[in-house]
Amino acid sequence: METSHFQPELEHHAPLAAGQSVSPLTQLRFICNSPSMSSVFKLLTTSLLLWSFLSSSLLSSALLINPAPGSRSLLRDINGGGDQPDFAVDLNATNFDAVLKDTPATYAIVEFFANWCPACRNYKPQYEKVARLFNGAKAVHPGIILMTRVDCANKVNINLCDKFSISHYPSLFWGPPSKFVAGGWDGKKEKSEIRPIDDGRTADRLLKWINTQLGSSYGFEDEKYENDAFLHSNVSDPGQIARAVYDVEEATSIAFDIILEHKMIKPDTRATLIKFMQLMVAHHPSRRCRMGSADILVSFDDLYPSNMWSASKEEYDNGTRQGLQGKFDICGKEVPRGYWMFCRGSKNDTRGFSCGLWVLLHSLSVRVEDGESQMAFTTTCDFIHQFFICEECRQHFYNMCSRVSTPFSSTRDFVLWLWTAHNEVNKRLKKEEASLGTGDPKFPKKIWPSKRLCPTCYAAQNQNEESSSTDWDRDEVFKFLGNYYGKTLVSLYKKKDKELLSHTQIKTNAVSEDLIRSTNALVVPVGAALAIAVASCLFGALACFWRSQQKNRKPRRSWS
Repeated sequence: METSHFQPELEHHAPLAAGQSVSPLTQLRFICNSPSMSSVFKLLTTSLLLWSFLSSSLLSSALLINPAPGSRSLLRDINGGGDQPDFAVDLNATNFDAVLKDTPATYAIVEFFANWCPACRNYKPQYEKVARLFNGAKAVHPGIILMTRVDCANKVNINLCDKFSISHYPSLFWGPPSKFVAGGWDGKKEKSEIRPIDDGRTADRLLKWINTQLGSSYGFEDEKYENDAFLHSNVSDPGQIARAVYDVEEATSIAFDIILEHKMIKPDTRATLIKFMQLMVAHHPSRRCRMGSADILVSFDDLYPSNMWSASKEEYDNGTRQGLQGKFDICGKEVPRGYWMFCRGSKNDTRGFSCGLWVLLHSLSVRVEDGESQMAFTTTCDFIHQFFICEECRQHFYNMCSRVSTPFSSTRDFVLWLWTAHNEVNKRLKKEEASLGTGDPKFPKKIWPSKRLCPTCYAAQNQNEESSSTDWDRDEVFKFLGNYYGKTLVSLYKKKDKELLSHTQIKTNAVSEDLIRSTNALVVPVGAALAIAVASCLFGALACFWRSQQKNRKPRRSWS
């Protein structure tokens, strides 16, 4: 059984049309035939241009053969030519590890098929029907299963399919995404977290198999967020905060989308935005958000020069639209994804962005140094006051900030103040939601953390959690918050990315690392690298020769 092959949407650089520019070989013939060229100069120029042409060709080939892993083109819905998009993600040998390593999903299904097999084409609608439930921004149950496919008829995937001992099409495999990365299957079920799906011939049977594995009861008629077995665990299970790193990315991206959409960057807000982005470059829990923030800061003066507001409104609007086109992918092109994981409510209009923003602020607070605490406090207060679009919420937050009369001198001061502020907000909203019936019944507002999450945070163990005044052990609370929003929050990242820096390394190396490294680094073939290096050497030699020729041509001045 098999599905039709849909090539992933890759970005190619189209060649210039004839007449648009002169080819390198034409330039070479023109320069070499110039009567003013000396033989040595001609030789150096010829060598340089030949090497430049060769290195450009090799580098262009590398770009076509090795597209950047994790690019948005691989993750978005791929139009199969009809009205219905594909929900399963097409993978190949060049992006297989990168996509599975990066996904926030708990499990993955990989379908191995061949595009020439009629049975596989007939199976595609069945597989897509299930994928619609779990994949994409409109998924009914997002973030649980990433459903993918690999075309074994594509020569580039031969070795990949061999690693999984594919003997028939389609073959379906199930397991944690990290186990597929650089992994395989040898046909033995023992001691392997990758398992073949032995009964998925129809959409109904495949969904039944999934429900059996997860102990769930998903159905094709489910409405979004309903009947979700994973929904209730993000409060009761302390380890679920590890999944919140994806929500922090989502909240960061959405916050900056709102800022741009409402044109909130103005002369009196510009400095606050820069300071908050500097805070994110150093302490954001997501490496790609740190890197994205650093990239934007580098070009911020070009995007928003300090004198841009002196222009006319029409010039300002036009300049803003042109300058920001594709510039503010602050956490990468694959974010936002369109769904929440840790911050998902039982209803579509609860939790979500506000929850993600709180997690972002807490995760920043536990990472700042003692000497940064006052700056982080004022920057956070100013950012919420100037950029959070809910008027009542931001005014209430700023009033809490205004009540602070003594500057913070330690991380502990800032962390505990933000925790106290969050509980104050929860206490206020709990009353409002109870009277208006607008709260989430599965996630009611409450004083936090609960005894289940942190029993040692309560000074008296027999205290009632719902008491109007709680006697806290603030040292234990600080310790809990540092671990919860620090190490535990990024533990999933650390597990998936061995190169992720530890908490201590992040504090000292984040800025320099993120400014140097690129999320879309390209592995250049050895031949191309050698060609570029030789071309650079020849260019230096050519420059020296040219300068010596110029000196010899200068007329001598006579001195009286």
